[in-house]
Amino acid sequence: MNPRVVTVRPETAHTLTLTFSNGEFRVFDVKPYLNIGIFRELQDKRLFSSVRPVLGSIQWQNSQDFCPDTLYLDGVPAAEPWQVAA
Repeated sequence: MNPRVVTVRPETAHTLTLTFSNGEFRVFDVKPYLNIGIFRELQDKRLFSSVRPVLGSIQWQNSQDFCPDTLYLDGVPAAEPWQVAA
């Protein structure tokens, strides 16, 4: 089982900076999903910014979510969250 999301920070380029339960930081790019089904709504920056950690994963106010394993495995490792370009 992969680690779970502890914190999430939405970035201006439709990416998410994530902190995982093992202390790792990763950046997950949401752009490839923005033209698919319910994820289209996330093109709205205000809605995109509503993301919150929920039960080890993330969720937006309109119930869009990603599996925590997807976030971890497809996320790009980052040294520290403040070093991530938006």
